[in-house]
Amino acid sequence: MTHESSSCVEIRDVIRNFGEKIVIERISLRVERGEIFGLLGPSGSGKTTLVKMLAGIDEATSGEISLLGVKLPKLAMMNRIGYMAQSDALYAELSAQENLSFFGSLFELGGARLKERIHYAMKLVGLEEHLNRIVSEYSGGMKRRLSLAIALLHEPEVLILDEPTVGIDPILRKSIWNELEALSAAGTTIIVTTHVMDEADKCHRLGMIRDGKLIAIGSPTDLKTRTGSSTIEEAFLHYGGERP
Repeated sequence: MTHESSSCVEIRDVIRNFGEKIVIERISLRVERGEIFGLLGPSGSGKTTLVKMLAGIDEATSGEISLLGVKLPKLAMMNRIGYMAQSDALYAELSAQENLSFFGSLFELGGARLKERIHYAMKLVGLEEHLNRIVSEYSGGMKRRLSLAIALLHEPEVLILDEPTVGIDPILRKSIWNELEALSAAGTTIIVTTHVMDEADKCHRLGMIRDGKLIAIGSPTDLKTRTGSSTIEEAFLHYGGERP
């Protein structure tokens, strides 16, 4: 890994418009190296737009985003980022093995190293027995799991996950979160969007987003303490102006 400052991601005064519609309204925040940072908010709040800009696949209308000391978007950064989109970008007519091999080749993985990473990723998401199955035969939850395996394949320094556990059963969800915590402890920076409150509680810090605005930021404990709330959901409602 390179040795820039401890701050891994910096977002400064970012605005994103689509025509007349303001989707992200002047957001600034920092994410530290090795942190699990959650973006919490309802559907349509701007979470997906923000993480697309962090992944370098969309560009801010104004403001600046830098990742690992490099201003985005920049194509050369793609090898250092693992991105799991909300909709699964998979080749349905290919097997899981063929999908993983294809994406591995994009990240310049091959031979024994690729085989080792495929085994690790598929074991993590509980799909080892379905490696040679055609993806069109996968259920929705299995496709989500394969998408997560692909995002992890090249050991990215920054992992950006948009609603990663939607449609995944609670037992597997727990094991995935255990692995995310282990990756974080080993230095991987993880940014995750969610509207699942127990997942929000697992993040080191949370940014609460509503109507494209960052309405609060802090650790789950801080956010609950500041608002006198017993749950993250209550704290979110408090910051959103809807006291429970």
